[in-house]
Amino acid sequence: MADKQVVTKPAGRALLAAVESAQLRKDIPEIRSGDTVRLQVKVVEGTRERLQPFEGVVIRLRGGSVNANFTVRRITNGVGVERTFLLNSPRIEKIEVLRHARVRRKQLYYLRGLTGKAARLKEIRPMTSKQLAAKEAAQAARAAAKAASAAGSANE
Repeated sequence: MADKQVVTKPAGRALLAAVESAQLRKDIPEIRSGDTVRLQVKVVEGTRERLQPFEGVVIRLRGGSVNANFTVRRITNGVGVERTFLLNSPRIEKIEVLRHARVRRKQLYYLRGLTGKAARLKEIRPMTSKQLAAKEAAQAARAAAKAASAAGSANE
């Protein structure tokens, strides 16, 4: 009697999935911890509504589906400000990813204790077309050398 389990019927699960999929936004870029993002947030002041930019580093990603949320941290006048946003919220007009950083954790709470240059993250720069072509050529050469060595050992 103490362990009552809620049984969700398949039809109920399908209904939940349909309602949730209607709430999901399609225009959201891929966001990871360590990314520097600029958000355009709708702010309501009385009867007026305006867009307010909020730019900072994503220090946390949580949840999934409709409940996915992320926390952005920025330093304003020497004071750290963190705001948590629902990823699929209609209050967010636009999300721009400005920079990707190389981080080894999902939650970057350690940034709260750092200031100035110590709080910088190592930026990941996208490859140029020359670098991409050189990388592909190196992979092709490696594959050819491996095939040649495999053919040579098969002949022996």
